[in-house]
Amino acid sequence: MLDLLYQPWPWYVAGPIIGLIVPLLLIMGGKMFGVSANLRHICASCNFANVEFFNYDWKTAGKWNLTFVVGSIIGGFLAGSVFANPEPIQLASSTIAELQALGIQDFNGLVPDDLFTWSALGTGTGLIVLVIGGFLVGFGARYAGGCTSGHAISGLSDLQLASLIAVIGFFIGGLIMTWFIYPIILS
Repeated sequence: MLDLLYQPWPWYVAGPIIGLIVPLLLIMGGKMFGVSANLRHICASCNFANVEFFNYDWKTAGKWNLTFVVGSIIGGFLAGSVFANPEPIQLASSTIAELQALGIQDFNGLVPDDLFTWSALGTGTGLIVLVIGGFLVGFGARYAGGCTSGHAISGLSDLQLASLIAVIGFFIGGLIMTWFIYPIILS
């Protein structure tokens, strides 16, 4: 049984588990799946400036969602340290060649240490990718009314047009970033 936890799960196991989240949330009282709303719940829990946007009952509205995020953090820690797969992720040779042409050389972990370490944060590239990119992701999630997981899993399952538009926008943004902006930043 433990061997199952030490290896990546195939799509035909992980996909249906993710797919079952939506009916489970509906059974639990019509809850929506997403992560970005938790920032609002955290700000509402310590609304020192008494900002009107944060004046709501965050315990009722966000308790389950905050629990989900804490569980995700704990699960991520366990997956990355306790049940970590020591083998590097499997990338296509063409992907490795293209990333090497952009200056990324480390393919040992889940993310390249060339970009995602504390020492990389002090570089111009690291600052752009991590700080400015993180700000833009947060701004985009707020502007779109939710994050990729909320729109793609809950919103599309609910047949919400706004979620379809947001998910299309996420994909277009990802393609633009991958093919046009990353090559500029990393060169």
